[in-house]
Amino acid sequence: MSEFEGSRAPRPSQFSMTIIIWGCLSIILAFLMLKFNTSAIVLGATFWSKALAFLVASVLGLVGSLLGDAIRRFAAPDMLFTSGMGSLIWQKIFWLIGPQSIGCFVGVGLGVSIILGLG
Repeated sequence: MSEFEGSRAPRPSQFSMTIIIWGCLSIILAFLMLKFNTSAIVLGATFWSKALAFLVASVLGLVGSLLGDAIRRFAAPDMLFTSGMGSLIWQKIFWLIGPQSIGCFVGVGLGVSIILGLG
C-alpha cells in the first residue's frame, strides 16, 4: 500500500522548533531568576510587578536567544583547529548552544532588571 500525501502529520520547520526550545528555556530561566533571587529589589516587589517582569523577561530571553542564534549562524567557524579532543568537544558544544545561551541569559536578566528597576 502506498502512503497518501496527507496521512502524515507535518513536521515543524527548524525555525519554529528553535522558537519552541529557546522559548521554553527562557520561561524556565525567568522563573528561576525571579524565584531564587534574594536581592532587595526582587524581595520588595509586588506580585503584579513580578508577573510583568516574568512576561517581559521571557520575551526578551527568547529575543536574545534568536539574536544569539543569528550571530552563531554568521560567525561560526567552518573549521576548528585544536590541540586535543577535549578542546574540540568544548568548541563544538560552545558553537552549538553558546551564543544562544548567552543571549537568553542577558535577555532574561535585562527584562527582570528593567521592570523591577522601574517599580
